[in-house]
Amino acid sequence: MELSVLNIKGEDTGRKVTLNDAIFGIEPNDHAIYLDVKQYMANQRQGTHKAKERSEVSGSTRKLIRQKGGGGARRGDINSPVLVGGGRVFGPKPRDYSFKLNKKLKGLARKSALSYKAKENAIVVIEDFSFETPKTKELISITENLKVRDSKLLFVFAERNKFVYLSARNLKKTNVVIASDLNTYRVLDAKNIILTESSVVALENLFKA
Repeated sequence: MELSVLNIKGEDTGRKVTLNDAIFGIEPNDHAIYLDVKQYMANQRQGTHKAKERSEVSGSTRKLIRQKGGGGARRGDINSPVLVGGGRVFGPKPRDYSFKLNKKLKGLARKSALSYKAKENAIVVIEDFSFETPKTKELISITENLKVRDSKLLFVFAERNKFVYLSARNLKKTNVVIASDLNTYRVLDAKNIILTESSVVALENLFKA
């Protein structure tokens, strides 16, 4: 698949890049995508939720009523789960929600997501650029020139550029990542993917490894 390289003014530079079919042209695997996104979402969970059980609730341990003959459920002290204000039975405890996925499966998921975007013609390739200082207005101007201003965007760079990241930080619909940090969730979450020329090469090298 060939795409024209645009400059930051949205003009055709006359150069073209070929997107590798082994990355952008495979038959997408929906189950691999599901597992990779599920892992990403699970890893975002802090897992710090906690409810007190009866042994942790503050209250007297005196038995309130006799064991039998009262006509109701058996209960001991005021911390019993059957009473209002008592402890919770099998309540949530702090836990780690993360789980392992094979490296090959994660790679397949990312390639599947990129292939979906390629089929939707949602990938734009632009020449490399950088900022010397944070320039949010200039980044907005670039998105307007590319005619993708109102959609959710993901800029992919080959290397980190602190000032481009800072320029995009206050833009609600714009995210910036480097090729090595690209993940399936981010690709699918964006409506349009903006690749720099060098990031195309970086992605090819990444998936060869």
